[in-house]
Amino acid sequence: MQTTFPVPSVSNGPLLPASRLPRSFALQYAGLLVFMIGDGVEVGYLSPFLVQTGQTEHFVALLFTAYGLVAALAAWFSGLLCDIFGSRTVMTAGLLFWILPQLLFLGVAIPAHSPALLLLTYGLRGAGYPLFSYGLLTLLVTTIRQDRLGRAVGLFWFCFTCGLPTVGSIVAQLLLPVYGQYVTLWIALLGVGAGGVLAVLPLPATPRTQTGSLKDIGPTLRETVRQIRQNPGVGLACIVRAVNSSATHGLIVFMPFFFTGRLGLSQDVWIRFLEIIFASNIVFNLLIGFASDYISWRQTVIWFGGIGSALSCVGLYWIPLLYAQSSLLTVYTSAAIFGMTLAGYVPLSALTPSLLPDHKGIAMSLLNLGAGSSVWIGPFIVYAFEGTVGTQGIILIYAALFLASALLTFFITPPTVTRPDRVSNHITLPQSEGVPS
Repeated sequence: MQTTFPVPSVSNGPLLPASRLPRSFALQYAGLLVFMIGDGVEVGYLSPFLVQTGQTEHFVALLFTAYGLVAALAAWFSGLLCDIFGSRTVMTAGLLFWILPQLLFLGVAIPAHSPALLLLTYGLRGAGYPLFSYGLLTLLVTTIRQDRLGRAVGLFWFCFTCGLPTVGSIVAQLLLPVYGQYVTLWIALLGVGAGGVLAVLPLPATPRTQTGSLKDIGPTLRETVRQIRQNPGVGLACIVRAVNSSATHGLIVFMPFFFTGRLGLSQDVWIRFLEIIFASNIVFNLLIGFASDYISWRQTVIWFGGIGSALSCVGLYWIPLLYAQSSLLTVYTSAAIFGMTLAGYVPLSALTPSLLPDHKGIAMSLLNLGAGSSVWIGPFIVYAFEGTVGTQGIILIYAALFLASALLTFFITPPTVTRPDRVSNHITLPQSEGVPS
């Protein structure tokens, strides 16, 4: 019997129909891309810039950790809030949470050189991109046809990582020599605003399952706990997703100093290295998103994501250390391989909601919690351990986490479903092969 995935509804207003195709959300994908380009401009140079303004490297790690903690909470609640208020409202809130604190961060905190104001404003901004982007992701998984879901989330992560930080870093390289570091941050703010408006304005009312009141949060949280107890694989998926991006969020804190200090390379080389990681990731997000619809979501995460990322992560330290002075091409190749293996986690965005077909908002809230948690876990590892284990030790910790995520994914048991094949025959896929698109 074919498994169905019901879509929540709202009580009034125009509503996005179920069973839509990814191309139906072209403007939202485009808006996400522009939004994340603006968000990603700062990634390659904000840490050194703040150090240049008088902050310590240790404080910057704390600042990024605070940002990540807020991002984790916002990511977790994004799916729940989409159930209560609809994705359009959540995306709008995310846009405001990005723009308003950033205005204070740039206009007040940085000129005042105040650590407290920096923590407050930049920390609050952490709620912005998770509410906006994961609000859109939740909308996609609740309205896209199941046989197109893998490619839909692949397109989502393509736009996400294309902006943060790949194209964002390229934009930074173009703007920095002309406008300088501080003004470039203001230009990025304009980009975020433009992308947010492009995505939100054309969007009609979006599905929700609750009454639209904050009073619904308590019962929804209790239901979330109940679902985790009944379906522990959803909790494991949350942990795996947290591991997925932790290393990349940690790299931007300490690797610029490793490249410019230990290796004697320029900041441009570091930014290009970072661009290559995410450029590679962009390409393979699409390829793996498409391919995972026809193979196994779970096996892709285990072998290509977890084990592959563990091996390539180690290379991020040793290959630059050995070849920085003799072959930058080899150094850049290690970045491309790491970005490629990170894409192995893309099927999690399709696998996780399939574990709770009747509670997709809850499933996505937990997945988003994992994604948001990576934003603070990565920098926190740097904050807590860099002084004792150094750069090499931090890299090995990240590699160990990747291996642990592969092991945890092995215990996520997807349901068995059927789908029509290309010639309209029905195929029953075995449980070990995961959930088809």
